[in-house]
Amino acid sequence: MKSITKRPSFWLAFALLVSVIPAGCLFSGHKKTAAKTPDTNAEPDKILYDRALNDYNHGRYTESRLSLQTLINSYPDSEYLAKAKLAVADSYYKEGGTEGLTQAVAEYKDFETFFPFLPEAAYAQMQIAMAHYRMMEKPDRDATQARLAEQEFQTFLLKYPKSPLIPQADQRLREVQEVLGDGDFEVARFYYVKGDYRASAARLVEVVSRYPLFSQADRAHWMLADILRRAALGSKNEQERARWRAQADNEYVRLVKEYPLSSLAPEAKRRLTEDNVKIPPPDPDALARAKYEEKFAHDHPGLVHRAMGIMKSSPNVAMAAHTGEPDLNPPGEMGSSPGAASDSAIDAGTSAGSAQQNMSIQAVSPESSTPPPTSSAPPTDPATTSSSTSTSAPPATDAVPPPTSTSTTPPPTASDSGTSGTSTATSTPASGTDPQSATDAQKPAAKKKVDKSKESTSKRKKGLKKLIPW
Repeated sequence: MKSITKRPSFWLAFALLVSVIPAGCLFSGHKKTAAKTPDTNAEPDKILYDRALNDYNHGRYTESRLSLQTLINSYPDSEYLAKAKLAVADSYYKEGGTEGLTQAVAEYKDFETFFPFLPEAAYAQMQIAMAHYRMMEKPDRDATQARLAEQEFQTFLLKYPKSPLIPQADQRLREVQEVLGDGDFEVARFYYVKGDYRASAARLVEVVSRYPLFSQADRAHWMLADILRRAALGSKNEQERARWRAQADNEYVRLVKEYPLSSLAPEAKRRLTEDNVKIPPPDPDALARAKYEEKFAHDHPGLVHRAMGIMKSSPNVAMAAHTGEPDLNPPGEMGSSPGAASDSAIDAGTSAGSAQQNMSIQAVSPESSTPPPTSSAPPTDPATTSSSTSTSAPPATDAVPPPTSTSTTPPPTASDSGTSGTSTATSTPASGTDPQSATDAQKPAAKKKVDKSKESTSKRKKGLKKLIPW
């Protein structure tokens, strides 16, 4: 073999064979594969879009946005321009975080501005609402993102009623309104327990008017009815008492009709019976909705889940309703004649609060049947007070003479409030009394001097400890 390879004719034949046969055919163990070369016929904007899409699918969002921004800036007339702007917004949304979601909202709004008539505009509006939904905080914290999410979902439902994303938007709006209703209800309950019924009534009216699907709306109706009943009990006017009582019965009627399976419905029926009000039948739609919600009772968080939820920053929306039409009205528009209902409830809260305050005052001093005086000085005539600095005129003949008894002491004057000093006003003593005793009675009582040598040693020790605590 070595002798053959040393011959020049062998190498000449081998060179001719290599030049004729392709290199791929010399290795039978490998498959024939064509080399992957870039498509020279593809447009550069498509190449950039495909590269950005590949980076996006692999989680390289920064590299994807660089390619997309190059496409947008270099080819403003490209057919991939709308897809590129939407992909930029999606990359920020996928990246997450407060900064990423905020930037995603701005990019989606830019897409709606430039391409409002494309089918993807509904998707962009839905993503704006979902970005605010993901940034939403718990009910006892800042509600800015929750209110923005509510507004964007309402915009989506009103602007794109035929979108296939309508069921998802409905459920997300129910969850957002559950969080908002829970926040207002907790504030109302705080004021209710505190006794500030005016502030509590204002919050309760908003809860029952704007969030009918709220999980604790029945309790809100109950608390509002209780405030109205308190106002009726504390009112002295018969017409006002009847008006507050009728409004309280209306709240009980709404509780029985709209929340028939509530645990508070039997007690509401009993109070309606006491007031001789006919008990209404339950609303068929409300009854069907309540029965449907019973299927999701096992999803409600228990004690352990509520305790673990403290460590989470996002709110728990497990108590949200799963059926029913959410409220699509702005915050300023609540049902029919909301202003009158709100003002009436606030007035009732004010009346209930004043009645509660009067009850507390009477409870503090039950032995006093007469109200305490508003001022320590007796009422005086304005004519006499205006001329007090001048020489007083002699009393009239029909005036009541002053009492001659020495046991009655005159009212305190302004000069008596101090610890020292004597009265500058002179008065004529009554007939039959000793002038010296009268002047002694007008003198202020001198302070009783305490002999510190006879003071208890325990008191002196306590005083010493105030200066030297050790």
